[in-house]
Amino acid sequence: MSRRKKSKKRVIAPDAIYNSKLASMIINKVLLKGKKTLAQHIFYESMKKIKEITNKEPIEVLQKAILNITPIVELKSRRVGGATYQVPIEIKQERGTSIALSFLIKSARNRPGRNMIFKLGNELIDAYNNTGNSVKKKDELHKQAESNKAFSSFKF
Repeated sequence: MSRRKKSKKRVIAPDAIYNSKLASMIINKVLLKGKKTLAQHIFYESMKKIKEITNKEPIEVLQKAILNITPIVELKSRRVGGATYQVPIEIKQERGTSIALSFLIKSARNRPGRNMIFKLGNELIDAYNNTGNSVKKKDELHKQAESNKAFSSFKF
């Protein structure tokens, strides 16, 4: 265990258009090789596509989609004796949101097609409707946590 000071949480600035911290978090997850303007372009264009398809406020669709993807528990590896167990641990809301965003971006990148704008928009719409790969990942995680419930006595 480190004896130094705890690191401070960085304050996330809200994005310019929607004034939402969640939107800026997604932009930072989409970001590749430091090209933030390209990541912003991808995110905002996918939000326009969501507005065209669903006829609802895109930020509300985004929040509901992230809420549908957010896991409640997480599996951590714990070594006891010679064996390694996957121990289910309840997680905080902030960590759950971070995991949900990584599920969303990975699922969007793995979708077939060429254009990331369409892939991200369609993945968000699928998550809003409780379908899609990112929701499936969350359900798999919960099933694994349920099956490893016996090891919850090995919590940290």
